[in-house]
Amino acid sequence: MTAQTASSDGAARGFVYALLAYGFWGTLPLFMKLLAHIPAVEVVAHRIVWSVPIAGAVILALGRTADLKRALRSPRTIALAALTAGLITVNWGLYVWAIAVDRAVETSLGYYINPLVSVVLGAVLLKERLSRAQIAAVALAAVAVVILTLEAGGLPWVSLALAFSFAAYGFLRKTLPIGPSQGFFLEVLILALPALGYVLWLGATGQGHFVWSNPNDVVLLLLCGPTTAVPLLFYAFGAKLLRLSTLGIMQYVAPTGIFLIAVFVFGEPFGQARAMAFGLIWIALAIYTWSMVSQARSSRDAAQGFEHRGG
Repeated sequence: MTAQTASSDGAARGFVYALLAYGFWGTLPLFMKLLAHIPAVEVVAHRIVWSVPIAGAVILALGRTADLKRALRSPRTIALAALTAGLITVNWGLYVWAIAVDRAVETSLGYYINPLVSVVLGAVLLKERLSRAQIAAVALAAVAVVILTLEAGGLPWVSLALAFSFAAYGFLRKTLPIGPSQGFFLEVLILALPALGYVLWLGATGQGHFVWSNPNDVVLLLLCGPTTAVPLLFYAFGAKLLRLSTLGIMQYVAPTGIFLIAVFVFGEPFGQARAMAFGLIWIALAIYTWSMVSQARSSRDAAQGFEHRGG
């Protein structure tokens, strides 16, 4: 097998992994709606608790325990992982709550504008220079937020909180000196003790839904583990095998799925103002994606030209 064939096979596997992850996230509201009668904090606690054994099994299967042991001996790594764990917990909790209270359209908007928020964070925190196309995309997204603010009489805080929390999580997660699967396990491991304590407290006080007299709730809460861990692990494997530009285009699969389910399955309102705002967001994302692909192609052509010159 040639190196080019191996690279092509790896990219094909990465595409399947990423598509499974984003497709799963895009249809996740259907599952989360079944949990709408359970408080979001309790759902998130179970997502954490039941993710631990799955993520741990993956670490053992991949033989990555040495990396994890090194991370556990580093106070800086643990502190950073605690910060990313806190951010993803906020994101999960807000997402679960929004689905339960019929605000799924707002969650889709949040994940649509997430890459644009990441661009802004890069410019502000890392002093990265924005291209004209990126500036135009961010400006269009800002206009969309203004439209939604005027229509609702207040900021679309659910969308903005989801976008900023996930963008901040992604930004800090890149600085975590540990692999994706190990990092996820470390995060849920840090969260496991308070989450388990909360679940046990709910059970002791009779407020919890994890009771054998209601097997449906027990099954749904147990499924919170695989529905949380599996797509994240698929994403981690896919991200290692795909170009960043390819992954950037594919990330729109999830919010598109959420949007379609919110409007056509849940029947959430989608009036003229929202249509205008989403239209601007989609145009902004098209500009942003075109810019990202163009930059990737230029970098690749420059690298190939350097190789041909014998550099």
